[in-house]
Amino acid sequence: MPTYVVLASFTEKGAHDVKDTVSRADKFKEMAKKAGVTVKEMYWTLGPTDVVTVCDAPDDETATSLSMSVAARGFVRTQTLRAFTPSEIQKILDRLV
Repeated sequence: MPTYVVLASFTEKGAHDVKDTVSRADKFKEMAKKAGVTVKEMYWTLGPTDVVTVCDAPDDETATSLSMSVAARGFVRTQTLRAFTPSEIQKILDRLV
């Protein structure tokens, strides 16, 4: 199953209600499960990205739908990145022309 890295940055609304970030993360995990996405790791970070989440999703559409659903709630802005394992990237490299 493909892996995705979701970068989330608090909006003004999210920063204002930052004390609820852990409970919102639990709700995100519930949303992910309903969407067929497995949350593998979640970290709160320093710098321009406030939360980094590593997920497995069946396809790009599912991962994108989940990220959009989260962003629509207004607490974070998200950026979703497709991640490749060494064996996955090797298969891609083997197809270079």
